[in-house]
Amino acid sequence: MDQHLPAPRAVTVVQLPDGTYSYADAAYLPAQQAPQQIVQHIHQAPPDRTVQRIALGSGVGAGAVAAGVYFGPLLVGVLTAIAANLALLAFLAAVMAWGVVTVVKSIGGSEGKAAAKSVSRSRRRR
Repeated sequence: MDQHLPAPRAVTVVQLPDGTYSYADAAYLPAQQAPQQIVQHIHQAPPDRTVQRIALGSGVGAGAVAAGVYFGPLLVGVLTAIAANLALLAFLAAVMAWGVVTVVKSIGGSEGKAAAKSVSRSRRRR
């Protein structure tokens, strides 16, 4: 006699929006989905916090930390610009000295050659 009975259905207890509980047929419930995992790769180097660590470790306040973070890169930029200017000036001085020596040699005759020779000797002695 039990062979003619339908198979029992899975019944689930659900909470309705008004807060009451009710029985629901599992066949009519929406399928439960696992939360989707999002993997995000950020390729960025972490900021350098050496100045902050030194300042905070020595008991200096937030103003010193902010000043170090702000003025540190500015100082590096200024020193780089000064070094570039000095290198350019040294190059120009060397080119101009070479030009003066060449002109003195070609125009001055024997006196110019002697002057250029004494200049080259004084350079070698240093």
